[in-house]
Amino acid sequence: MDAVASPFSTISPLDGSPLDPVEETPLDAVAAIVAKARAAQVAWGQRPLSERIEALWPLKDRILDRGPEMARLLRKECGKPEGETWTAEVMPDADLVDYWVDKIEELLAPEEVPLDSLTYPGKTGKLVSVPRGVLALITPWNFPVAIPLRTIIPALLAGDAIVFKPSEYSPRSGAFVARLLEGLVPEGVFTLVQGGGAQGRALVDAAPDLVVFTGSVATGKKIALAAAANLVPVSLELGGKDAAIVLADADLERTARGIVWGAFTNAGQNCAAIERVYVERKIADKFTQRVVELTKALRVGEDVSPLTTPAQLAIVERHLAAAREAGAKILVGGERTGQGLGFQPTVLEVSGAAEKSPIILDETFGPVLPIVIVEGPDDAIARANDSRYGLTGSIWSKDVERAEKLAMRLRTGVATVNNHAFTAALAAAPWTGVGESGFGVTNSKHALKEFTRPRFILVDRSRAKSELWWMPYTESLLKTAQALAILRSGSQGIVAKLKAVWQLITNAPKRLAGK
Repeated sequence: MDAVASPFSTISPLDGSPLDPVEETPLDAVAAIVAKARAAQVAWGQRPLSERIEALWPLKDRILDRGPEMARLLRKECGKPEGETWTAEVMPDADLVDYWVDKIEELLAPEEVPLDSLTYPGKTGKLVSVPRGVLALITPWNFPVAIPLRTIIPALLAGDAIVFKPSEYSPRSGAFVARLLEGLVPEGVFTLVQGGGAQGRALVDAAPDLVVFTGSVATGKKIALAAAANLVPVSLELGGKDAAIVLADADLERTARGIVWGAFTNAGQNCAAIERVYVERKIADKFTQRVVELTKALRVGEDVSPLTTPAQLAIVERHLAAAREAGAKILVGGERTGQGLGFQPTVLEVSGAAEKSPIILDETFGPVLPIVIVEGPDDAIARANDSRYGLTGSIWSKDVERAEKLAMRLRTGVATVNNHAFTAALAAAPWTGVGESGFGVTNSKHALKEFTRPRFILVDRSRAKSELWWMPYTESLLKTAQALAILRSGSQGIVAKLKAVWQLITNAPKRLAGK
């Protein structure tokens, strides 16, 4: 394939070395892939759940055993420090398998639906979860193994088939995910599609049963519009502009270290990265000084990865330039490293006009930490919530009870006290947002509502010749219905209810006999 026409990344962001070539999936093959997945899903979804669990169980050992391979690949393709890969990808991914194979039977167990025996004699109902069908899974490059597996594992266990398109900036990591699943599920149940935006659009246009997308707000909106044409539901996990609120009584050392990690892990290329800090004035100087000291000690390439894409590097530089122009003060960093797509971890003080610049309003997705001084908790909460995003947020304080109450006021899908962001690695904890952060859910039992559909099954064991509501609409119907209304009312007296009992006794048998 002509390298110019290829949608894929070709050089490592770490050092500019060449990356292995990737074969693009032909556009005209995508619809057929979805059709094949639909056919394969029928048999997969009809398998006993115990068999699907048995099929996916070896995935845990594959993830752990191939951890070194994953770490090397993500370092080469995305620039990630290997230690970060082990803690953010390998170990949490193994935990995913543990959680879902252990809990899936309980979470998918049928649920009895209570029915009033007087109104609906002889009838029982239950709610079962059935597979959604074929999922189109489109994921980003920032956590190219962990993010797709958070959907793949529970969706496959639930009986769905998946057509997976990884980012064109991490196609080799996407291929690694596919290799993890080789031989575990039947052909067609999991299929890899490689390509750029054109393949993603073709996948959505093929009318799967659900589109699961993690990525930018702009692309998420386009996907939602395209899916709507075929009435295909979408699960969208989009951007973030996470705020950390540092109260005056915070543990200075722990808070500074935690916020530096939350801002610069994966070079800030995390939808839940700390992109705004609101610190109470009383502690602001000491906190900022310690954050700057810790940031200066970080090594780009070893502690902090480079930016993964040239486009992301350009956004970081554009946001910083606008902040400087508006009066923000750079305290440390602010420049490229000169190697690959490396950029120095950057801390800046923001106030006044700079608070209306992109560094505070828009998702930067880079190693940049703006600090804003506030007068108190109420001021901090108001500023944190003044955002079109709402993914996660954190409160830092020694007074945990007070901090938890403040966390309840954050307009976010996830709120933490004295920590940040890592809950995405907890399989039992839902990961979701509000506003332009999207409305999808990954992890926890709540994710299964995305991957399955509720089906109500009613079984009628009644031997009566007729039902209350069947034709003909006779006098006995009116008297029976009126009696039931009186008996169910909380405002009727005992005399009225006794009369209603007699009216029911004398008329209900007639109705059930079809009279």
